[in-house]
Amino acid sequence: MFDSVIDNLVKKPRKLFVIDGLGALLSAFLLGVVLVQLKHLIGVPSQTLYILASIPVLFAVYDLVCFYRWREGHSKYLKYIAFANILYCVFSIVMMINHAHSLTALGWTYFIIEILIVLAIALIELKSHWQIKTN
Repeated sequence: MFDSVIDNLVKKPRKLFVIDGLGALLSAFLLGVVLVQLKHLIGVPSQTLYILASIPVLFAVYDLVCFYRWREGHSKYLKYIAFANILYCVFSIVMMINHAHSLTALGWTYFIIEILIVLAIALIELKSHWQIKTN
């Protein structure tokens, strides 16, 4: 069942921009609003959370533009957002390492789950890109 969902997404790249954009908005909200209020439970300063929250906002704008400007054969847009997502994960890991001394178990859990979800989406986007490119 899980494979069929992924295959369906791979075949409908415009949906990937919607999913990525909604996920980016959720991340921005969680990081920039919710976790800032719970920073003492997370162990990351507000300034770092705001920086991390601003990046997904940019991704959401990119996803929206790509969704409306999508043309068949333009899989490079998927590749770009996939690599941007991967770089965001690397940046998040660097931030985790920088704040390892203060990061709580809840903070580690949040960031690890977010990274795993973002990486999964990035891999699906790359798979869709390569499928479009080879057809």
